[in-house]
Amino acid sequence: MRIATFNINGIKARLEAVTRWLGETTPEVALLQEIKTVDEGFPREAFEDIGYRVETHGQKGFNGVAILSRLPLEDVTRGLPGDEADDQARWIEATVIGLRAVRVAALYAPNGNPAPGPKYDFKLAWLARARARAAQLLTAEEPFVLGGDWNVIEQDADAARPEAWREDALALPETRAAFRRLLNLGLTNGLRARHPEPGLYSYWDFQRWAWEKNDGILIDHLLLSPQAADLLTGVGIDKDQRGRAKPSDHVPVWVELDA
Repeated sequence: MRIATFNINGIKARLEAVTRWLGETTPEVALLQEIKTVDEGFPREAFEDIGYRVETHGQKGFNGVAILSRLPLEDVTRGLPGDEADDQARWIEATVIGLRAVRVAALYAPNGNPAPGPKYDFKLAWLARARARAAQLLTAEEPFVLGGDWNVIEQDADAARPEAWREDALALPETRAAFRRLLNLGLTNGLRARHPEPGLYSYWDFQRWAWEKNDGILIDHLLLSPQAADLLTGVGIDKDQRGRAKPSDHVPVWVELDA
């Protein structure tokens, strides 16, 4: 079972790019972020026509997450628990029924800039809620994968120019500590489990010739429960997608499970 995460930066602008990528790589599950549309505006037929089930949690103009699956989906839930006032579409979960059942979440963590400030406070509170949800999922002792744009530069090795991000909400010590608390529950960063080396990125800004200079950062992560980590057989980044026509500023990151 290949599970990929992809911040598409708007489905209306990226429909052709996303369907092309799916046709070339055929992941069983695609976790999408920043669909930037309400549910009824998502072009589900384009994905159903190529064999994917579609579940969305949308929002007009920004945010929005989706799960596409070639396999049956059960128990779909929308929204990250812990804050009834939070109406931002940043979290959707479902259970994928393959050889084994795997719970997946497609998530889009807040950016948090400018920091300090209310947006950064919300980011840290959101990451704490994500940790609480992960802890709850762990009690079931079943495989799960939390995949998405975490908006976290976990370590200096995850940026081509770490000094440029010192004061950014994505790399502040408090951000990294919050992300580390998630991992310390016993989760595994799928990509880093196989590739700890520097120079692996999933995002290049559209400005300042970042792609051409390979001035990237790694902020798209797939976090695996211990039971999912035991099933891990492969990982990768579809970096070539950034050089294609009308790309997102992110590229897909994926794991393969024996499931």
